[in-house]
Amino acid sequence: MKKSLFLIILSALVLGACNKDFLDTKPTNAIPDDQVFNTADNVETVINGTWAYMFEEFFTYAVPGYKSIHLTSDAMGSDIAVTQSYGLRDAYGYTEMVDNTKNRVTAFWTILYKVIDNCNNIIAKVDNATGDEDKKKRLKGQAYALRANCYLTLASFYQFNRTGTEKAVPIYTEPSGPTSVGKPKATVGEVYKLVIDDLQKALPLLTNYQRSATQKWKIDLNVVNGLLARAYLYNRQWTAAITAAVAARNGYPLMSGDDYNKGFSDINNGEWIWGHAQTPNQSNASYNFHFLDVSSPASYYQSFMADPYFKNFFDSADVRFRLFDWDTLPDQEGYLRYKKFRFRDAGALVGDLVLMRSAEMYLIEAEAYAQSGNTGKAAEALNVLRAARNATLYNGNGSHLVDTILVERRKELWGEGFALSDIIRTGGSVVRKPFLSYNGQDSIISVPRGDGTFVEVPAQGHLTLQQPDGKPFSAYSSYYLWAIPITELQNNPNLNN
Repeated sequence: MKKSLFLIILSALVLGACNKDFLDTKPTNAIPDDQVFNTADNVETVINGTWAYMFEEFFTYAVPGYKSIHLTSDAMGSDIAVTQSYGLRDAYGYTEMVDNTKNRVTAFWTILYKVIDNCNNIIAKVDNATGDEDKKKRLKGQAYALRANCYLTLASFYQFNRTGTEKAVPIYTEPSGPTSVGKPKATVGEVYKLVIDDLQKALPLLTNYQRSATQKWKIDLNVVNGLLARAYLYNRQWTAAITAAVAARNGYPLMSGDDYNKGFSDINNGEWIWGHAQTPNQSNASYNFHFLDVSSPASYYQSFMADPYFKNFFDSADVRFRLFDWDTLPDQEGYLRYKKFRFRDAGALVGDLVLMRSAEMYLIEAEAYAQSGNTGKAAEALNVLRAARNATLYNGNGSHLVDTILVERRKELWGEGFALSDIIRTGGSVVRKPFLSYNGQDSIISVPRGDGTFVEVPAQGHLTLQQPDGKPFSAYSSYYLWAIPITELQNNPNLNN
């Protein structure tokens, strides 16, 4: 590993300030270098600072921390019609994430591998720290889980998993240093194995840990099981995915219909298993809502509109159907709003970020049962979620059940970061069609004006309908996979070995 690579993979010693109210910590560089890992309290400062860096570090206004990875995944899917607003237009058009010179490509790689290296330091050094043994176990377990989450993200976006032998990304499990050597790409199967091994190591270390209800950003057993459920599902280990999903959702009942319509910005929602809280004094990550929130006047970009075809997936009685609304702003008339996300505090422009919900765990359980041939159990899990959303229950004979569940994932998890990763892992394809009337002409809608009059405008759908090469979107398209930054390619001669 050449020295210049350390500009990308930094140690915990050089993290920036993370003086965040809810993290209750201090900058890691406030501790002398030779004391960073000497005590359990100092190690906790490192892991808190790592979390703060992960979510609060701004690369640009278009890349406000880790959650912008989720924005990009959804912008590259089928159900979000991104407007021409600043930020995600090029990712949406599939011209950005394949270009290894782009800032977003570098930013995502930097976030993930910085966090990985900090976790490597914690895992390697916490056992020798002084302090409470239970606390040291907890910190080590959380570091294993956080490292696993980063590698799971890398496995989800940087390679297909058709046979497990496809070359994906390098694996680092030791702290980097001046003599470290850059690693070659591991196979995607090896990356999933590391993810699952890390999470299995985290489970016993967190067995006795009970986090505060106000600290849902901290990793506990439910979070670890939720990450295991994802990893097992993505790696097609169906039985294990079911067991982990059931364990993950324990104690997190599905929310009411009224709560579903409150804006997905409050970490106190009883269905949220994992999230990142925000306060007026710590709100960098809330900038993600400027893209997601299409109805608050103070929201700046409002670029995540719904594909009008997406609305057709929902029954009119479904509580989620209430979230659709044609935009009435003069410069956005004709776009379909899906008002799932709204700033919790529009005055302060603050909103908490959701990372894991029990609804996802029901969907994992349903898909894993369906994939393993148990259609009865799959329908049962699917219908628990549908009943909570007041949607029509599934009563089919099992035909097309997997496809039905995948559509339900699109309906339930819209805007939470799963669109592109689901396409990659299932061998699916992006589907974007012009929104036209029955005769092939523009579909015209009547939009109310503030003075009580109406104006007829064409309904707006997707702006990008095909790949940049002019071909239709297809399964396993190379355009879906994210590029490794050019700086990494230049500085790690072993990467393509």
